[in-house]
Amino acid sequence: MSKRIIGIDVGGTFTDIALLEDGRLSIHKLPSTPANPSLGVKQGVSEALQGLDLSEGSADGEPVAQFVHGSTVATNALLEGKGARTALITTLGFEDVLEIGRQSRSELYNFKLERPPALAPWELRFGLSERVDYTGAILEDLTQEAIQALLPLLADAQVEAVAVSMLFSFLNPLHEQMVGQALEKLPNPPFVSISSQVLPEFREYERTSTVVTNAYVGPLMARYLGEMEESLGSNLRIMQSSGGSITASLASQQPVRTILSGPAGGVVGAFHTGVQAGYPDIITLDMGGTSTDVSLCPGRIKETTSATVGEYPISVPMIEIHTVGAGGGSIARVDSGGALVVGPQSAGADPGPACYGKGDNITVSDANLILGRLQPEHFLGGRMVLDVTRAQRLLDDLASQIGVTTEDAALGIIRVVNANMERAIRAISLERGYDPRRFTLVSFGGAGPMHSCELAEELGIPRVLVPAYPGVLSALGVAIADVVKDYSRTVMLRGDEINPARLEEEFHGMEGLAREQLSQEGLPMAQMVARRNLDVRYLGQSFELTVDYPKRPTSGNFQRSIGASFYRAHLQRFGYADRAQPVEIVNLRLKLVLPVEKPRLTWESIGDGDPSAALTGQARIIFRDGPIKTPMYQRDQLKPGNRLTGPALLLQLDATIVLSPGWAGTVDSFGNLVAERV
Repeated sequence: MSKRIIGIDVGGTFTDIALLEDGRLSIHKLPSTPANPSLGVKQGVSEALQGLDLSEGSADGEPVAQFVHGSTVATNALLEGKGARTALITTLGFEDVLEIGRQSRSELYNFKLERPPALAPWELRFGLSERVDYTGAILEDLTQEAIQALLPLLADAQVEAVAVSMLFSFLNPLHEQMVGQALEKLPNPPFVSISSQVLPEFREYERTSTVVTNAYVGPLMARYLGEMEESLGSNLRIMQSSGGSITASLASQQPVRTILSGPAGGVVGAFHTGVQAGYPDIITLDMGGTSTDVSLCPGRIKETTSATVGEYPISVPMIEIHTVGAGGGSIARVDSGGALVVGPQSAGADPGPACYGKGDNITVSDANLILGRLQPEHFLGGRMVLDVTRAQRLLDDLASQIGVTTEDAALGIIRVVNANMERAIRAISLERGYDPRRFTLVSFGGAGPMHSCELAEELGIPRVLVPAYPGVLSALGVAIADVVKDYSRTVMLRGDEINPARLEEEFHGMEGLAREQLSQEGLPMAQMVARRNLDVRYLGQSFELTVDYPKRPTSGNFQRSIGASFYRAHLQRFGYADRAQPVEIVNLRLKLVLPVEKPRLTWESIGDGDPSAALTGQARIIFRDGPIKTPMYQRDQLKPGNRLTGPALLLQLDATIVLSPGWAGTVDSFGNLVAERV
């Protein structure tokens, strides 16, 4: 591994660069280039490395750097409907599974609800005459003649990607493999996604949706990652939604695993920061330009295998993240009923908020500017001056529509966007059986630290931790993420079938396959750590919970140990558990982890409680109780041990921090600001 690691996080508004070298961290931030994200990445890396030629390599022949990239390219393609022309090949008679789904409605009482269009439209869904039963036995063979008859139809339809998902292929993948081999032999083969390779699990609808999504974003991601490798070199890894990185080649084959890679990097960075500072139980608040991502970490990073992105089910492992359309660029408007609404629409990077000088929509950033919480001369470290006049004029118009003063309208925008974020935090804490008063709020993203004290106060969270570099924490998390590969297998075991011999045999088979694949990537297999989990449910239940595999599996207490773990998880999640009911194991999950050494970014000198050396002036800031003359501090001039009493405004390149009245903060030995209610 190279001594120089560069984490790259491409967001909708800014591209963030975190450079780790010999235990030191340097950061860089620049506007994203939505039309071609790779341009912003190339420029940012070049500026961060101060023009160092990536093609030359270092003196010892090693690559100049190890690049780890988190991106929203796949996410945006899915949400904006800009993926490839995708066909679905499945078992005859099951072509409409994407339309049928679970026959459930996201809004039960909305009679005009419009579902998003299927990623593989009806005219591009093809059924082949074949059948595998629930045991994996072949009831009807798939013939080469049937496959060959299908190929001209795909060519005539000019498809760019093909998803293959057949009944019970997770038990017997032979027929899917036959179709895949035939497609690969075409003169101009499309991007091919096979469900038994991407997601060998039961649940036909979720498996088909996942593999179709993988095919839909595949060609775009393959081109994008090809451009990245061309400019950055082959020493490139991609962040997964599960919080670990994989090779660029694997990410090109299975891009569905990168759908939430950027937000996952933020959670990894926040959890590392919280644990290092002595606060392992955290709620993360990542507020960027377009959205806010929140996640609850009760001493660990929580994962899920059941998520919905843009109303499309995706069943690959990913960090449990709840996203709302509440960011610095979220647009404020008055709806038809005269109510003030903020988001989910965003001004993005271009044209951006009105204060950026080009946009014509009022956003959360404009409201913060009018309230004095953003300083026009200090935005992005002074490299970008905000347009106060433009924001003031547009906010005046909005205020006149609702009959209030301009300052009250700005405060109203902040209250509305805060309420949206409060609901998101309640959804991952109180609604899941966790008391937010027992957690620390780790606030980051370019906009998060401006809202965190007010949010914590409303939710009863006793403490806010703002990392040293909150605006690029996602890039730091991407850089320090472990190398991870996830595997799964459906087994459906119950009763006496749940025994250590059977499960050890299944896991050994999975580990053998995993190590064979990963050794081809040149990874040090001796350092790999295997983590085993089980998806368990009550017998006959529809959905399962993931629990740890027993550390010392013995025949005597094996079933009891698994049952006890499941009952505890069920009680935590749903508030009850019936210990008399039998359970069954649905899936086996294997995670191979190559740990990456985490830096300890401590400050070299320790100061006293007096922060006056960092004082840079005063600003008039409007809070809920009115305007207050507020001291401003240059954050990079603060020393560990410095103590600040709110109200205070902390300025830095990548973010602005608002320490509200009634709060006091102390800089710890890692440069974090730890704020608590006075």
